[in-house]
Amino acid sequence: MTTAHGATSAPDDVYDPDVRRLVEAIRARGVGSLRDTGVEAARRSLESIVRPAGPDMRSVQSRELPRPHGTVPVRIYRPRSTPDRHAPALVWFHGGGMIMGTLDSFDRLAREVAESTRAVVINVDYRLAPEHRYPVAHDEAWAALRWAHDNAHDLGLDPDRIGVGGDSAGGGLAAATALRARNEGGPRIAQQVLVYPGLERRCDRPSMRRFGDSPFLRSEDIDWMKSLYLGDDPAEDDEYGTPVLATDLSGLPPAVVICGYADPLRDGVEDYGRRLQEAGVPTAVIRYPGVGHGFFMQTHALARARAAMAEVGALVAARFAPIT
Repeated sequence: MTTAHGATSAPDDVYDPDVRRLVEAIRARGVGSLRDTGVEAARRSLESIVRPAGPDMRSVQSRELPRPHGTVPVRIYRPRSTPDRHAPALVWFHGGGMIMGTLDSFDRLAREVAESTRAVVINVDYRLAPEHRYPVAHDEAWAALRWAHDNAHDLGLDPDRIGVGGDSAGGGLAAATALRARNEGGPRIAQQVLVYPGLERRCDRPSMRRFGDSPFLRSEDIDWMKSLYLGDDPAEDDEYGTPVLATDLSGLPPAVVICGYADPLRDGVEDYGRRLQEAGVPTAVIRYPGVGHGFFMQTHALARARAAMAEVGALVAARFAPIT
C-alpha cells in the first residue's frame, strides 16, 4: 500500500516476532501521526509511558549549567563499574524529534547506556522546539560538552576520554557537536555514538519509501518535526542543524553508527557512516535486522534491543579503554 506521502507500508514479516507484537499493540490503540496528535499531546504521551526501572547506579546527580539561553539541566549517571577518578564519559542527547523528551522519559535509556558502556553518562535536557528553534538545542549541546571538559577534574572524568552520543534527534545533535568541535579546534571528543541519528530532512531514499509509514516513525512526521526545529526553508539549513550538509568529514572522532533494518532513516544514516569511513574516520556501521526506529528504547520488550545495547556498549567501552 502506498500512502499519500509516497511511502509504502512494509509487511510485518520484516519485524522480529516480539516487534510484531509491539506493532499490533500500537495499531490496536489507533495511534495516529504525531502531526495530527500535536506537540503538547505528543509530549504527554511520551511522558506517560511506564518503563521498568533501569540499572542501579553508584550515583545519579542533577546539575544546572548556566548558559546563554538560560540554565540547562543535566543528570549525571555513574555506574558501579566506573572508577571515582579519571572515568570515561558520554555527553548524551536524548531523542524525541527535537520537540519532546525529558530527563525522566529517557532515564532508563541513560542508565542502560551508562551500564553497558561502563562510562559516566551526562544526559542533557536541551530546550525543545517549537518554543526554542535552531540553533538553541545545538548551542546547549555544545555548551554541555564544553562544561564536561571544563569540569572534568571535579566530575572525576578523564578529559581525554569524553565522547558524545545520542539517539534519533539526539544523535543528530551529537554529530553536529562533533563537527563544531573539529571546526573550532576543540574540545577533544574521544568518540561519537550515533544511534539511528536524525541527520537530514526527509530524503527520497529506498528505506524512506519502504518504511515511511512505519508505526514507529512516519515520513510526514519527519517533515513536521524538522520544520518545527529548523524552519520551513531547507535553503537556510547549515551543517550544525543538518549534519549531512557537511562537505568535509575528515578529522572527526571515531564513530559508532547504528540503525534498524526497518527504519525509514536507515539509508541516510548508513550513507553518513560510509562517508565517515571514506574520510578516514574509524567508523563501525551496524545494522540490526528485525527492528525499526526507536528500538534502543525497548530493551525491556525486545530481544534484539537487548543484544544491541550489550554489543554497542562493549564496542564503546573498548574504544574508551586506555592504551597501555
